[in-house]
Amino acid sequence: MRVFLSLLALAVIALGIAMTLTDIPFGKPKADIATHYVENGREDTGAVNIITSVVLGYRGFDTLGEVAVLFVAAMGLGAVLATGTRTPKANGWEPASLVLYTGCRFLFPLIVLFGAYIFIHGHLTPGGGFQGGAIIASAFLLTYLGCRGRRVHEAWSSAVESLGGLTFVVLGLAGLTAAGHYFLSAFLPAGTLGQLFSGGIIPLIYIAIGLKVGSELAGVIDRLVEESQ
Repeated sequence: MRVFLSLLALAVIALGIAMTLTDIPFGKPKADIATHYVENGREDTGAVNIITSVVLGYRGFDTLGEVAVLFVAAMGLGAVLATGTRTPKANGWEPASLVLYTGCRFLFPLIVLFGAYIFIHGHLTPGGGFQGGAIIASAFLLTYLGCRGRRVHEAWSSAVESLGGLTFVVLGLAGLTAAGHYFLSAFLPAGTLGQLFSGGIIPLIYIAIGLKVGSELAGVIDRLVEESQ
C-alpha cells in the first residue's frame, strides 16, 4: 500500500509541476500577491486563519510536498532500523516513575482529543494538521515512557496513515477534476465565515493531514522504542 501511495504521489507531483509550468506568467506579476492573499483570502477560501488559506488554498501543492517529505523520512527510518540486529535486554524495561505512569493512564485520551481539536479547527484558529498530528504523536510518546510495554498496533497505524494520505490525494485530484483549475482546488462551498462547517475542503484536508502525520510520527517513535529494547 505504501509503494502504491508513493508512486501515486510522485505521479501527482509530476502532473502538477507540468500543469503549473504551462500557466506561469513569466515576468513581473500584475498584482502584489501578498496583498491579494491578505485582502481576499477569507472570501476566496472561507478560512478565518489567513495562513491556512495560503497553505491549503493558494499554495496547497506545497503542502503535498511537505507530506511527501515526512512520508519518505518515515520510510527511510524504517528501512535503516530494519537492517540492524536487535539485542533485547535481559531485564526488560525499567519501571517508570509514578508521575509518568499516572500521566500516561489519564492524560493519553485528553492529549489525543486536544490534537484532534487542533486540526479540526485549523481553518478557524492557529494550528492545523501538522500541529495536531504532532500533539497526537506526543500522546503515544507519553505512553511509551510511562506505561512500559504498551505498543501501537502496527496494522492500525499503517491503515490510518494510508487512509490519511489517500484522502489527501483524492481531495487534490477531485479539485483538479471538478473545478478544472489546479490541484486541491476548492470545489466545496466555503460556508459561513467563522463557523465550524466552513472553509470548503480545508477542514477535510487538515483532518487527513492530522491523521497521517500523527500515525507516521507515532510509528517513528514505535520503531525507535523497538530498536532500543
